Amino acid sequence: MSRARGRPGTPRAGLVVERPGLLSTVQDLGRPGLAHLAVPRSGAVDPDSLRLANRLVGNPESAAGLETTLLGVDLRLTAGRWVAVTGAPGALAVDERAVDPDRPVYLPADRLLRIGPADRGVRRYLAVGGGLAVPPVLGSRATDLLSGLGPPPLTAGSRLPLGDPAGPPAAVDLAPRPGIPVELRLRILPGPRDDRFTAAAIAGLPETAYEVSPASNRIGLRLTGPALTAADRTELHSEGMVLGSVQVPPNGQPIIFLADHPTTGGYPVIGVVHPDDMWRVGQARPGSTVRFRWHRR
Repeated sequence: MSRARGRPGTPRAGLVVERPGLLSTVQDLGRPGLAHLAVPRSGAVDPDSLRLANRLVGNPESAAGLETTLLGVDLRLTAGRWVAVTGAPGALAVDERAVDPDRPVYLPADRLLRIGPADRGVRRYLAVGGGLAVPPVLGSRATDLLSGLGPPPLTAGSRLPLGDPAGPPAAVDLAPRPGIPVELRLRILPGPRDDRFTAAAIAGLPETAYEVSPASNRIGLRLTGPALTAADRTELHSEGMVLGSVQVPPNGQPIIFLADHPTTGGYPVIGVVHPDDMWRVGQARPGSTVRFRWHRR
């Protein structure tokens, strides 16, 4: 068993999972700069929400926290710490007593923290004072579903070690956050393979409504709707992919690459979602509507 620094013989404080929810994973800001080694960036799908949660409890923005998907999670701490939950709105309670998200809350040892299902959006983020101190892999503690790097998704009984608190919680009553829209309107930058599509497909993209497929995950947001027609169907060599790439496979149904996306791909990319809109993509709920508009520099 790991030990707390500076206190020999004292078990390290930990987080114990009682209900893991649909998909709950450890996430930080990921592994940037390793795509040339075929290592995805990974990290929080809505990084702004994780950064905010960490600031609220006095952590560095890069500290590891939990990302939950749709159904939330139930957990306890073995030592009292400040916690904060951000991201998608939803119920939050300590021992059945409702508390507010988007603010620091002190969670005493062995009290049940229940992060309820997301009312809108998909992902909620938990930061704990000191962060989650699972062993880093290639400089990050993030769980990557595509490569298998990082700790596995949480299960009932999972126990995660906590680090030492870095500072006091933020002196705020409530941190303002933008609302999660029911319909997503995303700016998209042209290319790099927009020349592979018909003029009608390019012109008609902003007029087309797509629906988020339930098959979406941390790798990509799959959309269903009118097919994007390719003008050039010759095979492409595999080429580099970036976060937000809108890849179009032969069926014409676009896929927006998220945090765990592959670093290369062989289908044409019609455009790339503007980085400032990617948090909305990460909170897009199955069945919601997505519309694009061209954003030319």
